[in-house]
Amino acid sequence: MKFFIQTGALLGLLGVGLGAFGAHALRKMLDETGRAATFETAVKYQFYHALALVLVGVLMQLMSQNPMALKWLNYAGLSFLGGVLIFSGSLYILCFTGITWLGAITPIGGVLMILGWALLFWAVK
Repeated sequence: MKFFIQTGALLGLLGVGLGAFGAHALRKMLDETGRAATFETAVKYQFYHALALVLVGVLMQLMSQNPMALKWLNYAGLSFLGGVLIFSGSLYILCFTGITWLGAITPIGGVLMILGWALLFWAVK
């Protein structure tokens, strides 16, 4: 429970920091490489799923008497976290290094994010 809330808070903190850094310090580099929109997408999805992780942690506390709900919420939280690491992480690496083959793994992160939302739905049914 606490893990997902703290992880979501940390990802939110980093999302705001990276967004500001990208908008100011990195803007010229991102514009020159044509990767500003890619960077913004990475930040946006990181931030959305930071909030989702906080939600999962809060729901785990509220549903602590339901072991099945806790199980599925845990899976949802892990899916959100894995999704952020793979989706946003691969986009950040692409923006900073230009390594384009990482685009091949980005969809895996997106699938994990989708799975996280499905698991969240299942957990509170």
